[in-house]
Amino acid sequence: MDITVLSRLQFAITTIYHFLFVPLTIGLALYVAIFETIGSIKKDESYDKLARFFGKLFIINFAVGVVTGIVQEFEFGMNWSEYSRYVGDVFGAPLAIEALSAFFLESTFLGVWIFGKNRLSKRTQVISIWLVALASNISTYWILVANSFMQDPVGYKIEDGRAVMTDFVALITNKHVVIQYFHTVTAAVVTAACLIIGVSAYKLLKHKETEIFAKAFKLGVITCIIALFGVALAGDMQGKYLMKTQPMKMAAVEALWDTEKPAAFSIIEAIDEKNETDGFSIEIPGLLSFLAYGDFNAEVKGIKELQKEFEDTYGEGDYVPPVAPVYWSFRIMIGMAGIMLLVCFLAIIKMKKDKFINTKWLLKLSILLIPLPFISNTCGWIVTEVGRQPWIVYRLLTVQQAVSKSVPSGWILTSIIGFVLIYSVIFVTTIVFMIRTIKKDI
Repeated sequence: MDITVLSRLQFAITTIYHFLFVPLTIGLALYVAIFETIGSIKKDESYDKLARFFGKLFIINFAVGVVTGIVQEFEFGMNWSEYSRYVGDVFGAPLAIEALSAFFLESTFLGVWIFGKNRLSKRTQVISIWLVALASNISTYWILVANSFMQDPVGYKIEDGRAVMTDFVALITNKHVVIQYFHTVTAAVVTAACLIIGVSAYKLLKHKETEIFAKAFKLGVITCIIALFGVALAGDMQGKYLMKTQPMKMAAVEALWDTEKPAAFSIIEAIDEKNETDGFSIEIPGLLSFLAYGDFNAEVKGIKELQKEFEDTYGEGDYVPPVAPVYWSFRIMIGMAGIMLLVCFLAIIKMKKDKFINTKWLLKLSILLIPLPFISNTCGWIVTEVGRQPWIVYRLLTVQQAVSKSVPSGWILTSIIGFVLIYSVIFVTTIVFMIRTIKKDI
C-alpha cells in the first residue's frame, strides 16, 4: 500500500482517538472550577461533592488525553519528516511553548487540587482548579496556533527551501486561530455539559442523591444551550472566513461542482464524485450564498472552477479533497447539534414546571446525549483536516511532499495494527473506569 495513504491513516487514527478526550478535558475543567467556586461562595457542600465527583472523571480523561497526545509528537518526526523539515521552525514554536508553559501549569495545579483536599484552604483549592481550567484553555490556544498555520499560513518567509518565522505576533493573532479557538472551546463546553446532563439523568433515574444531581442537571442544560448557540455563531464566522481563504473546502462541504449564483444549500444529496455530478437532492435556495457571504444572491464558486484556478497557479494536479466524507461529516455534525439543542429545550420546558426529576422519558433521552458531542467533534475535525487536502500546509506544501520517504510501508502498517489494538484496550479500560466512577455514590 502507498506510504502516504498509510501515514495519513495512522495519523487519522491517533488524532481522532486523542481528540475524543481533548474537548471533554477543556470543558470538564471549567465545570469543576464552577462547582468548586459555587460551593465556596454559598458554603454549599453539594457543589463541593459535584466538584469532586466530576473531578474524578476529569482526571481519568486528562490522563488518557496526555498519553495519547504524546504519540503524535513522535509521528511528526518519523512519518512526516519532510513536513517537520519544511515548517518545523514555525510549527514547532507554539507546540514547545504549550508544553513548557500551559501543560506544566495545568499538571502542577491539578496535583495541588487533587492532593490539597483537607490540607489547603478552600480559597487555595478554588484558585488551583481555576488555574487548571485556565491552563487547559491556554494549551488549546497554542495547539490551535500551530494548526491554524497549516490552515492559513502567516508570519513566515521561505529561506533555503524552508519556512522561517518572521512575525511571531502575526502567527499568534492569525484570524483563523481566533475563530477556531472560539469554536473549539464552545464545543468543549457542550461536550462536558452533555456528560454532566447524561450522568445526572442516570443518577436521577436511580434516585441517587437527587437533590445534588438535580442542580447539576439544571446547570448542564442551561449552559449547554448557551454553548450550542456559541458553537453556531463561531461556525458561521469560520464558514465566512474559510470562504475567503479556503473556498475549495467550502465547495466540498456543499458538494458544489459548478459555480452558482445564487447557490442553494442541500440538506441531503446523492454525490457522484467520479463524474463530478449530483443526483437527487433536497435544497434550500440561496441559503449557501447567505451562509457564505450574508447575501442570498451572492455567487459561490464551484469545485470545477476552483480546480482550474489551482492548476493555473500550481500546475497540473488533483486539488479536490474527498468530497463525500467532507459533505456528510458536516451534516452529521450539524445534525448532532440539532438533536442536542432539541433535548435541552425539552428539558427546559420540564424544568420550568419542576417535573424533570420524575420524567423518565426525558431522563433516558438525556443519557443518550453523552456520545453526541463526541461524534460531532470528530466530524468537525474531519471537515477541517480532510477538507484541506491535498495540502498539509495550505498552498505551501502537499501531503505527498510532506511524508517521510524512507520509512518502509510494512513498518507503518504494523504500527497501525499495533495502535488500533493498544488504543482499543485503552478505550475500553477508560470507559470501564468512568462507568464505575459514575455508578459509585457521590
